[in-house]
Amino acid sequence: MINHEIRTVEVVRYLMPLREGGSMPGLVEADDGFLYVIKFRGAGQGKKALIAELIGGEMARAIGLKIPELVLMNLDNSFSKSEADEEIQDLLKFSVGLNLGLHYLSGSITFDPLVSIAAPLEASKTVILDSLITNIDRTARNTNLLNWNNELWLIDHGASLYFHHNWNSWEAHSKRTFPAIKDHVLLAKATMLDEAVIEIKKVLTPERIKEIVDLIPDDFLIDEANTFTPDEGRATYFAYLNTRISNLDLLTKEAKDAR
Repeated sequence: MINHEIRTVEVVRYLMPLREGGSMPGLVEADDGFLYVIKFRGAGQGKKALIAELIGGEMARAIGLKIPELVLMNLDNSFSKSEADEEIQDLLKFSVGLNLGLHYLSGSITFDPLVSIAAPLEASKTVILDSLITNIDRTARNTNLLNWNNELWLIDHGASLYFHHNWNSWEAHSKRTFPAIKDHVLLAKATMLDEAVIEIKKVLTPERIKEIVDLIPDDFLIDEANTFTPDEGRATYFAYLNTRISNLDLLTKEAKDAR
């Protein structure tokens, strides 16, 4: 069972943009006194990136990988009015409402594949997870990994689950392999793929996947371009992910061949 809730907090202070990523997340303070990296609904990939972030992060947490706490973040319309930068002003304006945040890991450093440490089992779990969720954004060029307190932490899953940018082909996408795994930054360290798959199969049951998918707020699934209801959208994610998991052996062979 999922042993935590997705909390909802209010943004009380916008501190600065984080310009490392194309979606330009921001560092904000919430009404609980903590700092978060906020992912904006008004950024390029919209609410679909927030859904991918939520699903990818909670699947990672479920299989024992380290993920900053994810929270839902309410942003009101006051912040854009006091922002001088027009680009950020527009981003804040189009992001009024519910967004997604990750707890800010103060003092963390970006994972360096040449010097940073990643244990073989956690590297293997990460490789298999990214094959499952089709995460194209964990390469040496952009690792989306942090070292914090001498531990490996996963961040930024917004580019995952890219099937949802073309809903009509979700079934075909669900059965495909993931050739991009050959570029995964942890592939060389992933020497325990078989052991990782055994653990993942035990944890990512249909019941667990449903619990994770049910965390998606209705608001993230309501879109003018969608012809489905929020429940139908969640059902599609559920079916997609379970099909991917049923093909784990094929995805694992692909990762082994790539190594």
